[in-house]
Amino acid sequence: MNRRVVVTGVGLVCALGLDTESSWRGLLAGKSGVGRVTSFDVSDFSTRIAAEVKNFDPLQIVDAKNARKMDRFILFALAASDIAVKSSGLAITPDIAPRVGVFIGSGIGGFATIEREHETYLDKGSRKISPFFIPASIINLASGQVSIRFGAAGPNSATCTACAAGAHAIGDSFKIIQRGAADVMIAGGSEAAITPMGLGGFASMRALSTRNDEPEKASRPFDRERDGFVVGEGSGIIILEELEHARRRNAPMLAEVVGYGMSGDAHHITAPPDDGSGAVRVMQATLRDAGVEPEQVEYINAHGTSTPPNDRIETLAVKTVFQGQARKLAISSTKSMTGHLLGAAGGLEAGITALVLRHQIIPPTINLDNPDPDCDLDYVPHTAREAKITYAMSNSFGFGGTNACLLFKRLED
Repeated sequence: MNRRVVVTGVGLVCALGLDTESSWRGLLAGKSGVGRVTSFDVSDFSTRIAAEVKNFDPLQIVDAKNARKMDRFILFALAASDIAVKSSGLAITPDIAPRVGVFIGSGIGGFATIEREHETYLDKGSRKISPFFIPASIINLASGQVSIRFGAAGPNSATCTACAAGAHAIGDSFKIIQRGAADVMIAGGSEAAITPMGLGGFASMRALSTRNDEPEKASRPFDRERDGFVVGEGSGIIILEELEHARRRNAPMLAEVVGYGMSGDAHHITAPPDDGSGAVRVMQATLRDAGVEPEQVEYINAHGTSTPPNDRIETLAVKTVFQGQARKLAISSTKSMTGHLLGAAGGLEAGITALVLRHQIIPPTINLDNPDPDCDLDYVPHTAREAKITYAMSNSFGFGGTNACLLFKRLED
């Protein structure tokens, strides 16, 4: 029999706040974290806005010497993991360390470090490249640094599946615990791609909103006037724990993970198929994994990127999977407030979904002023909503046609 897995801690770092509490308050208040980019000169960019993490001080996490050895995405992962572990009350002692693992995904990894060290190479030659260049920038070093920090000696891995990376890390961690290979996993995603090459690359694809004069209104999922996504940064980490292990230490239990699905579009490097078949299959696989019927699900934290094709096709996929239940579902895209955290999005949104179940309140989709006729479901516009929710789903879809879906269940008090 598969072991049951619960969420015992959540760590959120995003444009709305440097911790879970302030991020959650911002979400419920319908606050936008989007503004003009401040970390580099964007005057020549077609898109000059992003959802930056403000007032982030690495020296609150590591000393100055170590801060220079880590890219921003690693520092975000450390910060969110600190918050998650503390909130769970977990003490990783030597006797349990081999049963505690880390699994953190990222879509891009250390872009800022790569750009900086390449500039150093061009200006000063190869001998001036930092010896910490590689360990500061490669994607698995978020997991590596978190495991070192906490002495977590169990399974250690990383996903690099674009915008599904954080969700895949959590889903894979769920399965690791379920099959008995670990008792606890520190899992999620981290990203820091608001850099000249990151912003410029997505802008050259015409994937980004160019609503530069109204940044707070730029991320508008399901709205008729949406014109692209807004890049966000930060980290979302959750503590997954085997149910009896959590009970024995009287841990706080926010939600239970009950289903996980994966699928591939096998269609196009960036665009989903018009029928949403990949999204349909991943949601169906998740429901099968959980043994849950479509009519039992009451909330979906949508991928909801604010790009014209994604929102329309995700809506169609929800209708295909849920049929009559689709119009009874509450759906929201928290990317309307946090921006799109790319590889960290699934981690952030899984944490948010667990909080929705714990507090029985749904963050809104802001900026939904003129709904697209093709997006005609209940997206919880403008204002947070109290609701009785037992099952909640979180969707993540990535470039390359890689899809992940997680299903959570409320734990009764």
